[in-house]
Amino acid sequence: MSKKLTSREEDYSKWYNELVVKADLAENSAVRGCMVIKPYGYAIWEKMQAELDKMFKETGHQNAYFPLFVPKSLFEAEEKNAEGFAKECAVVTHYRLQNDPDNEGKLRVDPEAKLEEELVVRPTSEAIIWNTYKGWIQSYRDLPLLINQWANVVRWEMRTRLFLRTAEFLWQEGHTAHATKDEALKEAELMNNVYATFAENFMAIPVVKGVKTESERFAGADETYCIEALMQDGKALQAGTSHFLGQNFAKAFDVKFTSKEGKQDYVWATSWGVSTRLMGALIMTHSDDQGLVLPPSLAPNQVVIVPIYKTDEQFEAINKVVNLIKTDLQAKGISVKYDDRDTFRPGAKFAQHELQGVPLRIAIGPKDLENGTVEIARRDTKTKAIVAIDNLTSTVENLLEEIQKSLYQKALDYRDSHITRVDDFEEFKNVLENKGGFISAHWDGTIETEDKIKELTKATIRCIPMDTKDEEGKCVLTGNLSKRRVLFAKAY
Repeated sequence: MSKKLTSREEDYSKWYNELVVKADLAENSAVRGCMVIKPYGYAIWEKMQAELDKMFKETGHQNAYFPLFVPKSLFEAEEKNAEGFAKECAVVTHYRLQNDPDNEGKLRVDPEAKLEEELVVRPTSEAIIWNTYKGWIQSYRDLPLLINQWANVVRWEMRTRLFLRTAEFLWQEGHTAHATKDEALKEAELMNNVYATFAENFMAIPVVKGVKTESERFAGADETYCIEALMQDGKALQAGTSHFLGQNFAKAFDVKFTSKEGKQDYVWATSWGVSTRLMGALIMTHSDDQGLVLPPSLAPNQVVIVPIYKTDEQFEAINKVVNLIKTDLQAKGISVKYDDRDTFRPGAKFAQHELQGVPLRIAIGPKDLENGTVEIARRDTKTKAIVAIDNLTSTVENLLEEIQKSLYQKALDYRDSHITRVDDFEEFKNVLENKGGFISAHWDGTIETEDKIKELTKATIRCIPMDTKDEEGKCVLTGNLSKRRVLFAKAY
């Protein structure tokens, strides 16, 4: 099964597309540009959701739900936001179908059922949420308002790729209101840090925390914080964003509050989100030519047990031992799958679980029962070991912890070895084409230079890293004065 995968070296894009489908994560749907997330893929997303949701609640946020449809007049109230998303909007214009009199058995849009006002299918929810917040916020006692929504959004993409870019995708979006600018800025930075912690501790993906340039900011934001990850093919992927919206949406929707001093002012806002694009990041950071490699913290099955037997008596004896092993492992919070299907041979099971990235595989047969041992195999290193059943639970615990750390370290080593300092534009182009990764270079701060570099190389400024120190230099393209380096890369 896994041998049929195109290798990453041969065609990275084809490898990715094949892996998503063959590992049973997702598939293209009957609706152009949309995907079906299959149970195994959704199980990974659920683990992401559960951990993020816990982190959001620990930082004081509550979940709510807002409508899928946004009246066009509300959507266009904040001009920059509306302009930024206008080309990606799906729009509902009618509310009814009818039998087509010219084509028996077919339906058509009822021409008499035109909506008085068109409805935008949400590409993001600022408009509908801030229109709602107007009724929720009157005084400083109502602040801060810390709300998160788990939802789907639609952005009408023409070129799509499973998880990375689809017309409809799943995400969470936080929308908060604050009494002061300082509070809102701290919130935006806090949530960017939450995303970074989640990416590094649970996804085992090292990220660069930074700020977007003006041209790369979220439409309607005064500042956009981000986390940027680096994939195995040397391309960057924006893994999450957190926006300081200033008072832009509060002014557009007239959301004011009365302060302790009795004065009226507009509230300060943030919004922040991550999406099923994280699934793409997870796949492309860790996986290999044999299939998925999943960090234990996000693997639907952390351990799979495969019995090897010839007779029913052997199978029954193995079952008794496996049930005890399962009970011990599950008591430690380890998720275990016992693959006792009799429709597949052990080799086929091994191939499937390797393809689906199960961190640890345990094989147990009659000889193992005699010896009181099992064979345990790591997915990440493909190493095998014989382990005493008496020591199995502690061994599995230690191995899962080791795999989690090892995957992060491997990705970190790759990322760090692919951050290249460049001071010359010819070298910039050479590194971009032959090495890839992040390029740390001086930029003169102008949108014109940023656009020109993108036009010439397809590389964009991924972020101005938060830990960047002031360093005088010359812009890599124009030679004009620059105060700091930024990170360029080709990106998804």
